[in-house]
Amino acid sequence: MRYRFLLFDLDGTLLPMDKNLFLNGYLDALSARLADYLPPNEFVRHLLGATRAMIDNTDPRRTNEEVFMEQFFTRTGLPPDAILPIFERFYRDEFPSLSRLTRPTPLARRVVSAALENGLTLAVATNAIFPRAAIEERLRWAGVADTPFRVITSYEIMHFCKPKPQYYEEIAALLGAEPEECLMVGNDVEEDMVAAETGMGTYLVEDDLIHRGLRPCCPDFRGRLKDLLLFLTGRGRQYP
Repeated sequence: MRYRFLLFDLDGTLLPMDKNLFLNGYLDALSARLADYLPPNEFVRHLLGATRAMIDNTDPRRTNEEVFMEQFFTRTGLPPDAILPIFERFYRDEFPSLSRLTRPTPLARRVVSAALENGLTLAVATNAIFPRAAIEERLRWAGVADTPFRVITSYEIMHFCKPKPQYYEEIAALLGAEPEECLMVGNDVEEDMVAAETGMGTYLVEDDLIHRGLRPCCPDFRGRLKDLLLFLTGRGRQYP
């Protein structure tokens, strides 16, 4: 196999879900926690605005977390000392209940196991707009939390977000890999398949396909998650 590193998107790839359904449930739950400080609609507006600023950031000296926190607290005027503990309690106590909005599949574990058996080094390449705690929780829902991923992208360590090619270049650097040695596996044409611009190979998982029509859909490989398993075990028609 010509690839040495396998990068997995999480939401909609290893963890099947309707992203809009999940996002709405997440925003409803988090805004309810902050209702004593801001009306829910106002909180969501500022949260999404700060998230957009994080996605648009191009300063490699600032982590995504730093950009988000500066933007969020500047926009809201809320005191960080009071709000940050609420965020932490939310991810610890309430975020786990959002698993009901996902559709975990045993195929996820079979896929990562097959990749490991092939000697591949694995990374979780989810969009780095969440804290590590939220990503580890979703890995538990997917049934792959104990997988020895070399890198798990989160807003604490990353300086770029999808769909910027620099996001993928940063992951390759963290892995000590050349982009051409990496295969990015994801379900979002605009956010995941853009990895090809760095020289990475791409595999489009079509179970929960997202394509906004903003870029051509031309992955190197494509199929459902069950096809990815065949691909990794050498039984698929498109094994590289």
